[in-house]
Amino acid sequence: MAIPLSQQLRVGSYIVWKTLRGVEKYPLVLMLEPLFRCNLACPGCGKIDYDDDILNKRLSVEDCLTAVDECGAPIVSIPGGEPLLHKEIDRIVAGIVARKKFVYLCTNGLLLEKRLDLFKPSKFLTFSVHLDGLEDQHDRAVAQPGTFKRAVSAIRAARARGFRVNVNCTLFNHMGADEVARFFDFCMTELDVEGITVSPGYAYERAPSQQHFLNRTRTKQLFRDVFKRQGAVRWRFSQSSLFMDFLAGNRTYRCTPWGNPTRNVFGWQRPCYLLGEGYAQSFRELMESTDWDRYGTGNYEKCADCMVHCGYEPTAVSDTIRRPWRALAVALRGPRTDGAMAPEIPLDGQRPAEFVFDALVQSLKSGAPEGTAGGKRPQPGQRPAATPEQGEHGRQPAGVAE
Repeated sequence: MAIPLSQQLRVGSYIVWKTLRGVEKYPLVLMLEPLFRCNLACPGCGKIDYDDDILNKRLSVEDCLTAVDECGAPIVSIPGGEPLLHKEIDRIVAGIVARKKFVYLCTNGLLLEKRLDLFKPSKFLTFSVHLDGLEDQHDRAVAQPGTFKRAVSAIRAARARGFRVNVNCTLFNHMGADEVARFFDFCMTELDVEGITVSPGYAYERAPSQQHFLNRTRTKQLFRDVFKRQGAVRWRFSQSSLFMDFLAGNRTYRCTPWGNPTRNVFGWQRPCYLLGEGYAQSFRELMESTDWDRYGTGNYEKCADCMVHCGYEPTAVSDTIRRPWRALAVALRGPRTDGAMAPEIPLDGQRPAEFVFDALVQSLKSGAPEGTAGGKRPQPGQRPAATPEQGEHGRQPAGVAE
């Protein structure tokens, strides 16, 4: 198991305590985005195509630590953008670690080796380095040659210094099962990382180029094909065994959108890390004023193909606490790779997609009330029209795992 026992026990006791108190909706992981700016321009990311005035915004150390305290989740994931571009990222991380929260600092690795002196090894700190396959696949995914070698060098340097290191991988449909299996073997044998966080690429509102993303059936078959190829090398995943079983099509789960709430430069994003359809000024407002039943596969057209960990891992973790024997069985034997798949969630009752993000961002920039943001929904099969800032192709694809 890739997740240390102390972390498992901390998260498990947190869930049990919430359950005993009768709390129905609670967060497991805070997604803390201190900035959107990045030093890469990956075609699979929709975080970096804002105007400069937004890319130049930063959450302060106080903003970040207040969000951690407001949310109360036992784990804090720090994505971006590239968090290591934040001039006070060391103070942010130190403040979270001092609160005994488990921090996953997500990075493309380009700055990591130079920044290692800013941090101290701790059981509460993990560097989660993005690698989307072996060298050819990864460099193509990030559209910059040489990034794989630099990220691998940074991983080895961090491991040599005693840091916890995890690989964060997003699978798109250009990756075959053999390639994925070789990559997983490489992570375990050559990099010796703690584990792999893996998620299927998911095309949502800001992804006009749909051909590189996976739908649910193709996702499940890909993961089954990958798991069939596991040989003598045992792969360690930084996710629950039941989530991996879900990816292989063996469980019917519904999304838990409040499980990984997001705080970024705009506020508390609703409903989740992947979809931005409004912002709250506080965590309490987010939880109490968001109509959660309007979202998730089967409820909303944008969510139809999503199987990403930020929505479904909280569901799987809660199921693990309720039925630990199921999780143990999957952990021992691995996900089932043949036979009938679990039933899909029916889509006939889902509401149509509303493309509101660009208008929402414009209203936030102008200081207009959030409720003034709206969007005209395109006809079925059409993408929303590009704004002048987007160019003729619209927003960059946004199929990121974190």
